[in-house]
Amino acid sequence: MTLLPHPVTGDLFASPVPAGTGWPDDPAPPATPVARTPADVRRSAGSVLSLTDLDAQVSVCSACPRLVTWREDVAAAKRASYAGEPYWGRPMAGWGSPTPRVLIVGLAPAANGGNRTGRIFTGDRSGDWLFASLHRVGLAAQPTSEHAGDGQRLIDTRMIAAVRCAPPDNKPTTAERDTCAPWIETEVALVAPSVRAIVALGSYGWDAALRSFKAAGFSVPRPKPRFGHGASASLTRDGQDVVLLGSYHPSQQNTFTGRLTEPMLDEVLGRAAALR
Repeated sequence: MTLLPHPVTGDLFASPVPAGTGWPDDPAPPATPVARTPADVRRSAGSVLSLTDLDAQVSVCSACPRLVTWREDVAAAKRASYAGEPYWGRPMAGWGSPTPRVLIVGLAPAANGGNRTGRIFTGDRSGDWLFASLHRVGLAAQPTSEHAGDGQRLIDTRMIAAVRCAPPDNKPTTAERDTCAPWIETEVALVAPSVRAIVALGSYGWDAALRSFKAAGFSVPRPKPRFGHGASASLTRDGQDVVLLGSYHPSQQNTFTGRLTEPMLDEVLGRAAALR
């Protein structure tokens, strides 16, 4: 087995990274239970007692065979520009504050982004745009997020994804989305008491946020609110009001074409920051 140096710490790791071997911010100890079927995911997500336990179990899940194969094949083959470093190659736990005022919901990690770095929304152009904007509006400590262990931290904010493994062509199947759903539903249930604003990146994140907060007991407007950049909806539960905000995803397709600009992204994230 070839071991390669971590870009920040210099410690040697295999690709994918085994749980509990010292990767920065790895939430899983070596003996973390592994969910191998959709039933396992439902059972595990329904029995966790803390966010720490949830993060650990998410990060070793192997319930979707196609996604396991893809994420690990990418970690083994590697993009040429990253051939000299190890790839995380595992599912992506949520990251940021355990009691967030702002919750950012996306689709899934990128094959050579989060799947490489071990941090959600980190290591690709989309993440570069997102973190730069978060820093400008006061929700991130640094303007860049390059790799787990680089000192970046979120301020009153947490990031999660609807699907926790990098999917081929960034397109999870409906079955994969549904298999993964108990993880995000449990995470939302755990952090919801502190949340005041949700930013959904793209229509996939928008729908995932609506489903997950509804599962957590929040009232969702009817008819279902439509996604759009700058769209908003109010979700309520027992006197708690949470504002859902929509933003175009900072994908290269959107940023290169000008469909999403820095001021547009700053405006939505700034609205979320003002609500915390």
